[in-house]
Amino acid sequence: MAQFITVLLVLSLSLTFSLLPETASAQLRQNYYAKTCPNVESIVRNAVTQKFRQTFVTVPATIRLFFHDCFVQGCDASVIIQSTGSNKAEKDHPDNLSLAGDGFDTVIKAKQAVDAVPSCRNKVSCADILAMATRDVIALSGGPSYAVELGRLDGLSSTAASVNGKLPHPNFNLNQLNSMFAAHGLTQTDMIALSGTSF
Repeated sequence: MAQFITVLLVLSLSLTFSLLPETASAQLRQNYYAKTCPNVESIVRNAVTQKFRQTFVTVPATIRLFFHDCFVQGCDASVIIQSTGSNKAEKDHPDNLSLAGDGFDTVIKAKQAVDAVPSCRNKVSCADILAMATRDVIALSGGPSYAVELGRLDGLSSTAASVNGKLPHPNFNLNQLNSMFAAHGLTQTDMIALSGTSF
């Protein structure tokens, strides 16, 4: 179990840094919200802890949500955007219909907790909240806690069409899976760890 948690930690960090390399080097940093929302990490951690106490499904649901978000357009929380009458969003693509509601609920509850603090309201991106929540569920499930560099911007575009060909399918063979993950800077071990959170 400890080895699995360590793999999840490495995977989470890999997703954070490898899928948005220009963002990671340009603006992400620890204490990004030090002046605008200095307690954001503890606010998110408390909200995630409350959700975790309600159901352990919070752990794989949040990790899988982060994975699906990062693989499509980078770690921008665009998977959370709702569809409208004129636009079918990422979350309603067939490949995302199996995402557990507990992952979305974790981010929504953490965002509500952050926005309940007047100085933090509308200052913290959902993309950063999802990254922190992923770190927190790993720690709550027995893995290590680690610093998350913040400063991600929320995606403004979310279309179901953008998901096409970006997520692995159940009928993919090992070579197809390895190629897809390698294109994102991830190893076969990372792929296996992420696959384990999908069930």
